[in-house]
Amino acid sequence: MAGFSVKSLLTFVVLAFASTTAATPIALAEATSANVEARSLWSSDDTCIPLLAPKRVEWREMHTFEKWYYLAAVKCLMTKPTKYGPGTDIPGAKNRFDDFHGVHIQQTMSIHFVGHFLPWHRYFVRTYEKALRDECFYFGAQPYWDWTIDADKAKDFNKSELFDEDDGFGGDGIYVAAEGPFVIPGHTGGGCVTTGPFKNMELHVGPGNSLTNTPRCLKRDFAASINYKFANTAKVNGVLAKNTYVEFMTAVDGETNWENMGIHGPGHYSIGGEAGDMFSSPGEPIFYLHHANLDRVWWKWQSAKPSVRLTEIGGPVNMMNMPPGANVTLSYPLNLGRLAPQITVADVMDISKGKMCYKY
Repeated sequence: MAGFSVKSLLTFVVLAFASTTAATPIALAEATSANVEARSLWSSDDTCIPLLAPKRVEWREMHTFEKWYYLAAVKCLMTKPTKYGPGTDIPGAKNRFDDFHGVHIQQTMSIHFVGHFLPWHRYFVRTYEKALRDECFYFGAQPYWDWTIDADKAKDFNKSELFDEDDGFGGDGIYVAAEGPFVIPGHTGGGCVTTGPFKNMELHVGPGNSLTNTPRCLKRDFAASINYKFANTAKVNGVLAKNTYVEFMTAVDGETNWENMGIHGPGHYSIGGEAGDMFSSPGEPIFYLHHANLDRVWWKWQSAKPSVRLTEIGGPVNMMNMPPGANVTLSYPLNLGRLAPQITVADVMDISKGKMCYKY
């Protein structure tokens, strides 16, 4: 059969069932993902076959059925047995999604406002992407959320396709009135998410630095103005114009306030809720699309001068260089606990080969 693939067959099955049953397409795709032994064409070792390297695309560029399969794979990961749990250093983890959530919480104070912030998160998202493919029968790549599409419109943030109830991640949380310096300006939610595929999601680790079992709903607290002001094309172009890695990284981070934020912060704080918790933000499934886009921006910057930037690294080992210490080098280790083997910064600098092996 010309053009036959497992993916096309599964797509046909899902669409056929969706037209004849009351079940949602995402639920049907989820059932398929959870019950088929997945084996990815993506090599698990260091062998990279460029022809088979997954190509990451913007969420809105995906076909509807591709969105269903991605969302189903994320929910599938929430059913797979944890590698942590009671008796380990992440005792509250209940499933594989929790494993990623917990590892980020564990390492928060050593992976933010440091020189290896971008390399660590590149490896983290790549490992999550691989888990979806290897463990949950997902044949696509990790999509990204290009925030500039929403920011440049400067209106209708809450109506973005990303938040679609049927083909996206669902919308804002229930509005909860709040005051204080840590409340996101212009917020419109704050409570549990009530629409979309994650409306009944239960988080187990977090909030903050908690690694014990703390069952709760997924919360969101949209703040459109944060997206409009700090995630627009002009802001991104300003970051891309930086000459050195340290300048680039500093512009990505920006300042820790609501007035001079970099391009990293708005992806978290425009969503708010779990996404706005520096420790616990991977409890929000959109986290991975946000950081995939941040990685894409870094790769675009690297690709502008590959002879220099594929090996250019720097910045402090310690958060905000406090106390003052060493700078990050290519040999600096990247540790993901039980999620994946320890590697070095050098191993993630080129996404087109080796342990990374993906493209935009």
